[in-house]
Amino acid sequence: MENKNNKKTIRAWAFFDWANSAYNLVITSTIFPAYYVAITTNHANGDRVNFFGKSFVNTALSDYALSAAYLVMVLLLPILSSIADYKGNKKIFMLFFTLLGSAACCALFNFDKDHLEMGIICFALAAIGYSGGFVFYNSYLPEIATVDMQDKVSAKGFTYGYIGSVLLQLICFLFVLKGEWFGIVDKTFAPRLSFLLVGLWWIGFAMIPFSVLPKGSPNAVSHSHNIIKGGFIELGHVWKKVKGMPLLKRFLPSFFFYSMGVQTIMLVATGFAAKELKMETPQLITIILIIQLVAILGATLMSRLSGKYGNVRVLISVVILWIAVCIAAYFTYTQTQFYIIAVVVGLVMGGIQSMSRSTYSKYLPENIPDTASFFSFYDVTEKLAIVGGVFSFGFFEEITGSPRNSVLVLGVFFIVGLVLLFSLLRAERNVNKNLDFSAR
Repeated sequence: MENKNNKKTIRAWAFFDWANSAYNLVITSTIFPAYYVAITTNHANGDRVNFFGKSFVNTALSDYALSAAYLVMVLLLPILSSIADYKGNKKIFMLFFTLLGSAACCALFNFDKDHLEMGIICFALAAIGYSGGFVFYNSYLPEIATVDMQDKVSAKGFTYGYIGSVLLQLICFLFVLKGEWFGIVDKTFAPRLSFLLVGLWWIGFAMIPFSVLPKGSPNAVSHSHNIIKGGFIELGHVWKKVKGMPLLKRFLPSFFFYSMGVQTIMLVATGFAAKELKMETPQLITIILIIQLVAILGATLMSRLSGKYGNVRVLISVVILWIAVCIAAYFTYTQTQFYIIAVVVGLVMGGIQSMSRSTYSKYLPENIPDTASFFSFYDVTEKLAIVGGVFSFGFFEEITGSPRNSVLVLGVFFIVGLVLLFSLLRAERNVNKNLDFSAR
């Protein structure tokens, strides 16, 4: 796409975040986790549930379901992104995953304690739809924005996502807290109605980017391998290219480890608060709204700080804050303490996601034809991090009996990521010195 930095295109691109971030807020962060814990906890079995005849801790089961969903995406995305590069039709795949995710959310309207298996399956399918659409969404970034604008455009996408999701959350908030205003008597109806609204919101607003974004440019390079092998061969080619890029090959391992912590915390925080601190749905919604609103400030702040101090230094500072969050969460026993942590999480959550995406994009060579494959590699890295992080969280909760111990494991992941970021910072300095020397 030659016409970069087009305001209409960038605005339409950002609306994809507006559309599907409602899933991330309502389904993974607030109403679904609270509703799920409530309907799967009883006096007879405590927090254990039966899923196709096997017994699990309820929150561990949902963690395993998310891990399985993201593992499916790890296997599928290389194949799909390869097809998207060769055919130039990545917008079609964005549409497919959007339809899948929104339909799964709508189906959750029928989820109750008597339909656990159906609910967990739809929960996993919604995660597949959300993560699948994002890889193709992310791959548009270098096509619609020049390098100097990518931090700003990336932050714009996250900002749209936070605003859109908060708006729908407020609507759902009314149904959950003031159901009597609408004649709602059944306490399970309002949460289930929220799941339906997410699905409709998702597909409805996604029509804006689908009507404006180009379908993608085909990669004219010929190939002789079949579709199944093609994506993985393409990932191998990308990895070979990455190994020749001194900064990118150091950034990706650090991104992997700190993403294990970031993504997991985002997915399990509400379940942690509901079980450990006995927080009710209204309180959980309030906390997540605080996080979302502060995250808007965080994404914008990190974008500005990166212009002054550089992306890597900002990332190092943010990861240090994440380590502090893990330590604080382990010692959190009151709701007030959790509110304070929520503010800090909001500040660093949007910033680290936006900064990671734009940093990766900056490290890519300009005008590469196979952006979908490179961003598939990025997303595979992130999805593997989610698989490892969420599975570890659920596993350590099951074997130790407390999610607090799982929080400490996430802290270890952040520490490893921090060490690797310092290595990246040294490499960046060396590259800059060499460039300065060559320019003389």
